[in-house]
Amino acid sequence: MELPAVRMPSFPLRRIGIVIAGVIVLVLLWPFYSVPTGSRGVVTQFGKIVGIEGEGLAVLPPWQKLSNFSIRAEKADIENAEGSTSDTQPVKVSMTVRYSIATDRVSEVFEKYSHDGNLSSYVQTATQEIFKAVTAKYTAPDLIAQRAKVSSDINAALREKLALYGAQVINIDMRNFAFSDSYMHAINEKVTQEQLRLGAENKLKTVEAEQKQKVAIAEAEASARKAQADGEAYANLTIAKAQAEALRVQNAALAQNKDVLELRRIEVEKIKAEKWDGALPTAIYAGAPIPFLNVGK
Repeated sequence: MELPAVRMPSFPLRRIGIVIAGVIVLVLLWPFYSVPTGSRGVVTQFGKIVGIEGEGLAVLPPWQKLSNFSIRAEKADIENAEGSTSDTQPVKVSMTVRYSIATDRVSEVFEKYSHDGNLSSYVQTATQEIFKAVTAKYTAPDLIAQRAKVSSDINAALREKLALYGAQVINIDMRNFAFSDSYMHAINEKVTQEQLRLGAENKLKTVEAEQKQKVAIAEAEASARKAQADGEAYANLTIAKAQAEALRVQNAALAQNKDVLELRRIEVEKIKAEKWDGALPTAIYAGAPIPFLNVGK
């Protein structure tokens, strides 16, 4: 059985060729470019920088090329940067430096240092140089005690250094300083001795305070006893003076009128006579008065 012949649809080969050629030309001469957020487009023409495009769509002629250049924040990790203090103690530190490319220096950085905005190697080298220069100004104890100032000095010097490369420092994270084992042992020993000294001083101050408190209590008690004794003495003196004054007044009165004494004696004898029951004493002593006898009764 003979199959019917299949007829191919007629499509002009010329049109196919035109379409293919157009696609090739369009690909080769594509004029549309995109600059992502946080980047700048560096436009070059035969290797020479001829312009900078901002974020978004860029339309360029086919003889120009666009390279995306990042101006986002980048970071450089510096591990175990080495330095030496003014008292010749070796010291190490690890840091993280965050930086970005200044927007007005993109062309310069692209031309001289980096085509993508990554200056990590330059930042690491500069940071190590700055760390050595700054630590040489401090003794080891000052490096620890004035950590904030050391960090500020490194930051200021690094800003000035990286500005030469068109970069600006955002911030620096600096970890703890690391000294030699022998020096750290000496520091720990010194801290221990200082703590013991402070403990002894505090104990001495406590003992002195307790002794002062005891002395104050004893002085207060002595003052109280003295005040009590003075009060009693003053009272006794006052009483004695009063008694003496009373005797003086009486003696003065008696001296002025001797009949007062005789009058008192008679009053006493009268009181005795009124109380007498009539019985005579069984014994009469020489010089004793003889009671008056009422013979008529």
